[in-house]
Amino acid sequence: MREVSDKPAAAVPAFLTGLRRWADAILYSSMLVAAAATSLTWATFLFWRVDIPFRLAALIFAATLFLYNIDSVLPYKFRQQAVLSGRKLWLIQHRRGLFGLALVALALATLLFWLDGWQHLTLFLGHLAAISLLYSFPVLKVRGHWRALRDLPLLKGFLIAYVWAAITVWVPALYLGKPLLAPVVLMLFGRRFFFILALTFVFDIRDYTKDLLGGTRTFPGIFGIRAAKILSLLCLVVSGLLIPPGLAPVQLLILTLPTLLTGLIVWFADETRPDYYFALLADGLMVAQFLAVYWAA
Repeated sequence: MREVSDKPAAAVPAFLTGLRRWADAILYSSMLVAAAATSLTWATFLFWRVDIPFRLAALIFAATLFLYNIDSVLPYKFRQQAVLSGRKLWLIQHRRGLFGLALVALALATLLFWLDGWQHLTLFLGHLAAISLLYSFPVLKVRGHWRALRDLPLLKGFLIAYVWAAITVWVPALYLGKPLLAPVVLMLFGRRFFFILALTFVFDIRDYTKDLLGGTRTFPGIFGIRAAKILSLLCLVVSGLLIPPGLAPVQLLILTLPTLLTGLIVWFADETRPDYYFALLADGLMVAQFLAVYWAA
């Protein structure tokens, strides 16, 4: 009898294993997060019917990649008493590579910053960079322990939302010469701020046990996970009510879809969910925001 080869059957698991490795590398090295920051910035340009300049997109991508990867390789984070998830184990195993990637991203961001003449905004961009770095670095001594800004009670989400809204809304406004305090700019800023703030609750739920063990007091840790979900949904409602002027009903419907999807992700969030629930779905919602704006434009 002719033997049936098991090579095709073996090839399928091998393919899936390879696909999983690539997905881990893209998601856990913050490539998707950097793409999300770039996409949301592009979405703001599209509101004014302008495409994002390529080098500005590269600058934002590289700067985001640097900040998130330098955060993930900080020595003190590996000494924290916390539950090791698959994502955390991957970060530990690829720590050197992530540090190298962060340095390359920093070099590229610095080069683009000088070549494109952003020096006149050094103070503005510098304060965002300072918040982003101090967010993770333990620089404050509280009750004998060194703490980062993220460890101050309830401040974590607001810092993230502010920096993301400033980068993705105010930077395009500055590039196009629009006043930051103009009503339409403030509306776009508020819409983006509350959308990102809603997402931060999802990641606080993911880190619920780790934050409790590490002494970081977030909304889920203080008020409970259910209350944090309700607050997150309220943030989404506020974001959805901040409607940019001049939208047709069909455009408004398209822009509402990512908000509704975000609500579902928030409601079903739980720290026992797989890492991909947060790294792919939650982060991917920011790219979905851009796609909605792109289709509605």
